[in-house]
Amino acid sequence: MSRGCPRGCDFCIVAKKEGRYSYKVADLSEFWDGQKNIELLDPNTFACKDWKDILQQLIDSKAHVNFNQGVDLRCLNEEKISYLMRVKVKGVHFAFDRFEDWNIIVPKLEQFKSITGWNRQKVTVYVLTNFNTTIEQDILRVEKIKELGFMPYVMRYDKEHIKRGSEINKLARYANNKFFYNIKSFDEYKNLLSFGKLR
Repeated sequence: MSRGCPRGCDFCIVAKKEGRYSYKVADLSEFWDGQKNIELLDPNTFACKDWKDILQQLIDSKAHVNFNQGVDLRCLNEEKISYLMRVKVKGVHFAFDRFEDWNIIVPKLEQFKSITGWNRQKVTVYVLTNFNTTIEQDILRVEKIKELGFMPYVMRYDKEHIKRGSEINKLARYANNKFFYNIKSFDEYKNLLSFGKLR
């Protein structure tokens, strides 16, 4: 229903393909005919000036909607969150790609939690690693997301060239598995690994 994204992130192709401006290109009725599920491929719905029109159409459809490209947390405010809550979603995913956005992303996650009450059952936060951050910065983001009660998911940039047994691969295994919330910290996870208590 919309194309383009104003962010222009170096690791993302959207700006080159669709431009650094989010704009509406279609109404839901142009491709939806009452199906129970909608896979929304818009790269940054809430950056579009017509976001309210798009969201209202999704709400009115009463279909299950998956924001396939995620929701840009930096664009959200109370009004936009209230609209998102009215869409029938099984869950949403955000991104905490850049460590330097800490002072933007963390307060936004706190605001979202306060308004929605949603937790890790419904919210996943992608954490980009192996791009322009240190492992220490990656761990801090993962542990902060955990502290806020959401589910982090480590995304490894250029994954095929990461050495086996690297800290990034260990962090991904720690954060991306169902036992994540049963282990206190990444350090405890590594201790369990070293003693052969995890496979």
